[in-house]
Amino acid sequence: MLMTPGVALFYGGMVRRKNLLSTIMMSFVCLGLIGLLWVLYGYSLSFGSDNGGFIGGLNFAGLMNVGQDPSSIYATTVPHLAFMIFQGMFAVITVALITGAVVERVKFSALLVFSALWLTVVYCPVAHWVWGSGGWLARLGVLDFAGGSVVHLNAGVSALALVLLLGRRRGFPGEAMEPNNIPLVVLGAGLLWFGWFGFNAGSALTAGGLAARAFVATNTAAAAAAFT
Repeated sequence: MLMTPGVALFYGGMVRRKNLLSTIMMSFVCLGLIGLLWVLYGYSLSFGSDNGGFIGGLNFAGLMNVGQDPSSIYATTVPHLAFMIFQGMFAVITVALITGAVVERVKFSALLVFSALWLTVVYCPVAHWVWGSGGWLARLGVLDFAGGSVVHLNAGVSALALVLLLGRRRGFPGEAMEPNNIPLVVLGAGLLWFGWFGFNAGSALTAGGLAARAFVATNTAAAAAAFT
């Protein structure tokens, strides 16, 4: 939930000033829209009872059967509600990441429709394949630590598809399109850096792993990337 505003600032600082507000709102609307849809049916389709290895059932729809007691399947040491909202933040930021590919060239209303449809027909099935109990990739032994495939690969491929569909920005490359606010970019990057501790160390904790070791590894990797 901290990383998505970080994405908003990072993307917002990179666009032209006239598109700053709409770019920031693209990320913030994901918190509201995807957060609501996740509670209504997204979590259930992703982590509900398995249907052929491809999609979850509706046994968790509207957070039915999701409470303070730990799940018998997922993150068995924390409340089921905590695991649900932790996974919900992955869903939120995955959609927000895609918006960086379409800033300055998509209507806000069209983005809302796309986000709802994409969560339903792309994110939820893929999340179930990899993370859900009975998912076909999970049964093959696929391991996804902190969203390498469900979040990053999924968002990256979808963003590329949108770029190819929409084409280049109007006026590019003849018109100058310089970032409007580099300090916003740096601030967003800092929030993302801190948020990675939740992505990686939090994932290790919910998986029953060594969160402290993941915390140190996350910071070391981010520091090395920033230095290079």
